[in-house]
Order: sequence, then structure tokens, then C-alpha cells
Amino acid sequence: MTVHFVGSGPGAADLLTLRAVDLLRAAPVVLYAGTYLDAEILEHCKGDAELIDTQHLDLDQITAHLVDADRRGLDAVRLCSGDPSLYSALTEQTRRLDAEGVAWDVTPGVPAYAAAAATLGTELTVPELVQTVVLTRTQARSTSMPDTEALARVAGLEASLVLHLAITRIRVLAAELSETYGSDCPAAVVAFASRPNQIVLRGTLADIAEKVEVAGLKHTAVIIVGRALGVRDTPDVACSHLYDPARDRSI
Repeated sequence: MTVHFVGSGPGAADLLTLRAVDLLRAAPVVLYAGTYLDAEILEHCKGDAELIDTQHLDLDQITAHLVDADRRGLDAVRLCSGDPSLYSALTEQTRRLDAEGVAWDVTPGVPAYAAAAATLGTELTVPELVQTVVLTRTQARSTSMPDTEALARVAGLEASLVLHLAITRIRVLAAELSETYGSDCPAAVVAFASRPNQIVLRGTLADIAEKVEVAGLKHTAVIIVGRALGVRDTPDVACSHLYDPARDRSI
């Protein structure tokens, strides 16, 4: 039998891939994190599926459910918020499944940062302005960060910066990032991207923290910082080489 790690996207039931929906429709056992997804996603599951909410379970308990499904001869879907390649504990879970001799595979999903950028209607890479996107987080009550990935070092790139799992530290982070990006740098926060209760806040590093605090955001939010967010206010943005009318298309 197989454990399928499936990216459930940012939350909306219609942002799953076709493969993800097929797996949910067939799976007799589905583990999901109730905190991070729209309940409508579970409507893709078959009527007699065993549904297990993992939001209050630790890694040992989650693994036990997956191994138990395998031992009973049942496939299982482990729904991950966003895409399994980011902050999903995929490595920890699959290493344990390997030790138990349980087969597994991975189906990607729409990452939260992509849903946030779509909501903002923005491209995170703009010709001759910014060509790099950094996806990272910061440490509070969470796993420690490598010394080489300190926020000040990452900010030094002045790339489009996406911060996950950091909303409760927005005031400290905005002040720190202002030292590199400048306090006038555009910043945005998208909470519950793609879901009915979605919240979008726009501002700069000078005022985004106050807006977040007024809105009372505590979790499930993505912070995006960078000049790409304000590009529509910049009159002379370079044209991408791919679409440049001056490009020689004969070669």
C-alpha cells in the first residue's frame, strides 16, 4: 500500500490539482490538518473514508496512523497545507515510513506564497528590478534557524522576500528589514489566501505592522516584502527579453 503526501494548496477546495482530487476520491484513509484547509476540500473524499484531523497530534501519533493504514492494506492520503516541499515535515515523516517499510509518494500543491501573490495581482520577479525570490521564516517558538540564514543576511540580497510562520513578530521584523530595504519599501500580508475569510493588507515596512495588529492577525498569514510589489507605480520598468520587440526572433 502507499501513503500519498498531497499538497492541499492554500486552502480553497478548487485549488487542488486533478491528481490530488483523484487521490482523495479513492483514499480509504485521509489525514489532514484542520487548522489550515477549507472543510470543502474534504468533500472530495469518498463518503466512507476514515478522516483523521491531525492538528492536535504529534509526529509519532501521525506516523502511527499512516503505518496502521498500511498494515491494514489501505492506501492513505496525508494532506499537507500548501506544497509539501515547504515546511511540511515531509522529511521527518517519510524517514519514519522508510524505517517501517511503508511506500510513499508526493503530489505537489499550490504553495501559499503563490496564492498570496496571485491575490495581490503581482509578479515577484520584475526585469532589471528583482530576479530572485527568497522563501524563509524566522524563529520564535519554533525550530531554530541555521546561523547562515539569519534574516539580516537574507535581506542583504534585497530580493522579493516571502516570510512564512512569522506574523506574530511583524513589528520586530519590519524594523529589521527596514535597515536594508528602507522603510518605504512596499510590504503586504495575505492571511487565509484563497479562502472565504481571506484578509489582504498592503503598506510599507513603516506601517504594515500596525495594520497587522489592528486586524488582529495571529497565524496562517504570508508576509511579502520587496520593490516588485510597487512596480505598477514605477513608469519605466524594463521589458523582459523574451517579449522585447527588439529581440531577434529568427534564431
